[in-house]
Amino acid sequence: MSQQTIKQQARRTAREMAEKRRKEREERERRVIDLAEQVMVAIGQRDAAVAETEKRAGEALRELIEVEGLSLGEAVEWCGETVTVREATRLRRLANADGEPSDDVRDDVRDDGAALASAGSGGAGAGTSAG
Repeated sequence: MSQQTIKQQARRTAREMAEKRRKEREERERRVIDLAEQVMVAIGQRDAAVAETEKRAGEALRELIEVEGLSLGEAVEWCGETVTVREATRLRRLANADGEPSDDVRDDVRDDGAALASAGSGGAGAGTSAG
């Protein structure tokens, strides 16, 4: 075999190997992109589901307070240890269409300062957002 033939064959083999490696990298990149997309979609779906369920919880809390006439502290007590006064206030804000707390939310936080201890939510500063 001549030197020229050996060089040509070596170049061809090197190009084939480079092409094979390039295709493998492209395939891997496609797989990585697909998996990253799956992660982002799942996280987005989770966030949407959490937002929807928190809004429903806030609406139920608002109904407990506005329709059933419970104070925020009483509503929290009825919910057992699943929610604190601070969390209930946040959930009610989420349920509010404009996102701003209504006057009754601020009043409930102010009026229910004593309910913090009885509701078990404790914690200094739980009602400080009322201003």
